[in-house]
Amino acid sequence: MAGIVVGAMAIIIIVSVMNGFTQLIGVFYSDFDPDLKITPTEGKMFDPSEIDAQKIKDVPGVVSYAEVIEEVAMLKYGKQQYPATVKGVPANYNCYTNIEKLLTDGSYYFEKQGIDYAIVGRGVANYLNVGVSFLDPIDIYVPKKGRQFSLNPSRSVNHGYLYPAGIFSVLEEIDAQYILVSDSYAKELFESGNKVSAIELDIDDSASVKEVQNKIEAILGDKFHVKNKEQQHDLVFKTMKSEKWAVYFILIFILLLASGNMIGNLTMLYIDKKEDITILQSMGMTTQNINRIFLYEGWIISFAGGLIGTLLGIFVCWLQIEFGLLKLPGANGSFVISAYPVYIMVSDVILAFVAVLSIGFLASWYPVKFMSQKRLAKININ
Repeated sequence: MAGIVVGAMAIIIIVSVMNGFTQLIGVFYSDFDPDLKITPTEGKMFDPSEIDAQKIKDVPGVVSYAEVIEEVAMLKYGKQQYPATVKGVPANYNCYTNIEKLLTDGSYYFEKQGIDYAIVGRGVANYLNVGVSFLDPIDIYVPKKGRQFSLNPSRSVNHGYLYPAGIFSVLEEIDAQYILVSDSYAKELFESGNKVSAIELDIDDSASVKEVQNKIEAILGDKFHVKNKEQQHDLVFKTMKSEKWAVYFILIFILLLASGNMIGNLTMLYIDKKEDITILQSMGMTTQNINRIFLYEGWIISFAGGLIGTLLGIFVCWLQIEFGLLKLPGANGSFVISAYPVYIMVSDVILAFVAVLSIGFLASWYPVKFMSQKRLAKININ
């Protein structure tokens, strides 16, 4: 029973910690990403007049509608060069994201006294060795649209410059990739005309994002993707889910090995009670009823062990959530969190409990069936 208790408890705790990290990363992405993002299935840009924007705005739950431009450009500051994604955002970008909350330095604005500014990711700023108090601008170079390569670089690239107004920090993947500029500056730099890269939507907190997503997909058809926050970072979340299930099955395998103790104990008990079995048979008890005694004992052990282990696992998770007993190594206040994050999902608890019961029932059934065929047959012969 102790082995089953420890196994069940380990499954609940470890899977809940992995859920906690997944949820934490989701929160970080939520601060930077829109609730829904519309992108074309083919090509990088599209003309927003191809879709009925008013129909999308009229969908119940849609709060904000914004057209953005994203293109890769070469940034240069002093002797440092770095390729980054320049994202042109509208004036209401800070209304449907938490970009202002993510600023670690400077302020949020894109234009002041006729000068263009940018909000730079922490990773990009580190690579370029740039800060908001620096006097020199960041140079931006992008290939001109439809121009062939020329021996004179000035004829084949567009050049612009920006001053950093603020530096934001979300996750390393985003910080080292993005620099935010105004949509008007991006249109001029990339010569995009009326075309945009994506349409970002903010959904009301009281509305179901999934329902709104389905309605917009029905309006747009097959020419456009409509992605929620998790789908916008498919690879990250799929990887984390795969890791979670891999750990889950490893723990189940360990529990299978632990169940070998129960198989051995029930087998030894069967041998030890050989004389008692003979007495019960002489009193008229059938082989089926004798098997049930040992089978029920194994089931009680597995059920009790699974229940106690599940409850203990939930209790330990609650302690971690409330008091943060287990700290992250090397945090020292420099991380967003100082203790391991934990998030308990009811589906995971039920699945773990069912898995423990199934393994326990099989571990009880096998030795009973094996011993009844071997030992009782010998007893009957004698």
